[in-house]
Amino acid sequence: MAGNAPQLLTDEQMRQFITQGYVILKTDFSDRFHKHLTKQLNEVYTNEGNPGNNLLPRIRELQKVFDHPVIDGALTSVLGPNYMMHSHRHGHYNAVNRPGGWHKDSYWGYKRMRNHHPWWAMIMYFPQDTPVELGPTGIFPGTQYYETRTFRQDEGKDEVLASGDAGTFALIHYDIWHRSTANLLGQHRYMLKFEFMRTSYPVQPTWDNHDDEWALPKNLNAPVARHDILWKETWNWLSGRVGSLSRTLPEDSGLVTELAAQLHDEFEPTALNAAYELACRGQLGVNALLSALQHEDVRVSRIAAYGLSIAGRDAIEGLTNSLESKRLETVTHAVFALGELGHLASEAVTRLGDLLGHPSEIVRREVVESLGMIGTPVNDVVSGLIRCLKDEDVQVRFMAGLALTHLGCAGAEAVPHLEEVLDDDNRYVRGHALEALRYIGTDEAKDVLIKILMNSRWCSTTTPSSTFYP
Repeated sequence: MAGNAPQLLTDEQMRQFITQGYVILKTDFSDRFHKHLTKQLNEVYTNEGNPGNNLLPRIRELQKVFDHPVIDGALTSVLGPNYMMHSHRHGHYNAVNRPGGWHKDSYWGYKRMRNHHPWWAMIMYFPQDTPVELGPTGIFPGTQYYETRTFRQDEGKDEVLASGDAGTFALIHYDIWHRSTANLLGQHRYMLKFEFMRTSYPVQPTWDNHDDEWALPKNLNAPVARHDILWKETWNWLSGRVGSLSRTLPEDSGLVTELAAQLHDEFEPTALNAAYELACRGQLGVNALLSALQHEDVRVSRIAAYGLSIAGRDAIEGLTNSLESKRLETVTHAVFALGELGHLASEAVTRLGDLLGHPSEIVRREVVESLGMIGTPVNDVVSGLIRCLKDEDVQVRFMAGLALTHLGCAGAEAVPHLEEVLDDDNRYVRGHALEALRYIGTDEAKDVLIKILMNSRWCSTTTPSSTFYP
């Protein structure tokens, strides 16, 4: 196996990830390792069924995969060095001679507004040789930015298949459109899916970066549409330059009017490009986006929010005022955009905190995530997230744990409250509370963490056929 230092992605690989939403890579484990891993999977799936979230402790050798410098380096490049492995994971078994439908993964059955910036990523790992005939995962390049399916089912010529030798994996943007393909051989085919999250805003490039400025990848594959401003802004954001494109284009009133009309376009890529361009055209462009944020068509309002999320300080006052809207969609979209603006939106934290008593759980869900992303003033953010740990809505509770992972030791005040929710009925409330304790990392947090992990420790070799001996 390669050395222990993470093998970071290159500038060219990061350009591909930004534009196409995936990178295909391969580990260098031996064939013996993969054969043994696949044998264990066959035994577990045959005798016990799918282990679900217990996939990693049940197949302990899998941890070596995620410790591999190629995978660690790829995740570090996209999500930063403090990335988190989510407690949800799943082993997909496919022996079906028909393709699955195109889809985006949900958030374990829950809903949230999807990020264009790479806050989330997914590893799809193939432990066996996976030729095209065995049914690898199909990926549609560049579709991670689209809520709607903007391509036809018959556009297979543009589909990318994650096929290859054992040890191949696809690192994908969490929101890319993908599907299973037909297993024509009828043999065992496993795809082990693990989710990962960024826990902090980027402050500098975390890949093997040599070029400061954005450039298109050499072999650009954008079968649906190009998004030059969106791609450049994402590169800058990953480099630690939040709001870097605001006011970079002239305030042309005629062009702003034309772009504002394009926000209503039925073809989502056109509307997205208009939103991102308006965000670069000074206060006139921002005002057009703020007006669209109020639109009764939820699609138009959502598209406007993406533009406002990159508009920098010009958008803060208008977004904060939009929190008073009577339209639920306007409020949730405004909250989302403020969260994406990070520390630039710190002045809005008090108003966001007021929304934690909002009667709609949809609003409260968006607020809790944005508070963690903004992060300051710390005392206000932490007190708000502690309140969210006790919310009646389960999604608010588990998102509060995730939000606290962003704060590190600054979230220490939440430790006793996190300890309380370790008895919650929901697995993700408990799982995210454990992660929050780990990232807070104080002695008190570690003591709570060790106690609960010892009390709930899981024996990876105990099965229905082997309960205690040998």
